[in-house]
Amino acid sequence: MHLIEVVTEQGYQDTVQGLAEQRQVIDSWVLQADETGGRVCVRILVTDECTQALLDGLQKVLGASEGSRILLLPVEAVLPRPAGEVAAQEASKTTREELIEEMERSARLDLSFLGLVALSSVVAAVGLISDNVAVVIGAMLIAPLLGPNLALALATAIGDHHLAATALRTTFTGLLLAIAIAFVVGLMWSTPLGSLEVLARTDVGLDGVALALASGAAAALSMTTGVSSVLVGVMVAVALLPPATVLGLLLGTGQWPLALGAGLLLAVNVVSVNLAAKLVFAWRGVRPRTWMERQRARRSLMAFIVFWLISLLILLGAVALRHVLMAN
Repeated sequence: MHLIEVVTEQGYQDTVQGLAEQRQVIDSWVLQADETGGRVCVRILVTDECTQALLDGLQKVLGASEGSRILLLPVEAVLPRPAGEVAAQEASKTTREELIEEMERSARLDLSFLGLVALSSVVAAVGLISDNVAVVIGAMLIAPLLGPNLALALATAIGDHHLAATALRTTFTGLLLAIAIAFVVGLMWSTPLGSLEVLARTDVGLDGVALALASGAAAALSMTTGVSSVLVGVMVAVALLPPATVLGLLLGTGQWPLALGAGLLLAVNVVSVNLAAKLVFAWRGVRPRTWMERQRARRSLMAFIVFWLISLLILLGAVALRHVLMAN
């Protein structure tokens, strides 16, 4: 459930309450009017299924009112519990506005993001060189590289070009920083790398593609349903940091054939996560509010799905060719 708080001019009060009645919300009430500013506060308790539709209706009605504000607040519990079908709802559905807010934070390129990427790259390099699985997993959980990829998938689903550009910039900056730090560590390493943790990330097969697709879909599904705890498992299952770190280490030590395999694994993971996340966002009905924005977003979504599909096919072809050359 959500609590929607609408602060608007008194002239809109009946309209707001009428929209709430049309959506058959759980409850609604009006707080005391602001006598100086001429505004009222209407609070609406609404189910997850009705939240997005009511938000869209409110934005349409209040779009021309500069003094209006719409606040969306999560509700942990209501006592007494609503009876009937309301009490037996399915898993909650995150609204478009909540997704955008969370993804904008995840895609933000700031010192905190760069610091986490740098520190996790060092931790990952140490774990990979020493063949320490626990340390590598710790680096996966520190690295914030999954967020910008999910933000890119969401941006194309809703046609938000600004968010897409920000997510792309953050993703590439983070990956390049991780590779650069690992490259420096590789330059300082005097002997070729051959630990199991390094070698395990120098090749990719169909099982790796399936894992990346499933993990990307799970990540997007966890975002749309509000079950964010699933993301911890996703970060471990299809971590983007270890392949990037292995790529940098092997480039630094001059092991070019193995570095190519790590680069292919990294590219497959990025493409698969974005492709699967886009498909899940489309399936969950994440789309803009207005008709014109939906048409533009639909074209953007289809274009990017085709782009990622072609990219994945090209990468799979490159992987197959590499296997053939190595066998000969």
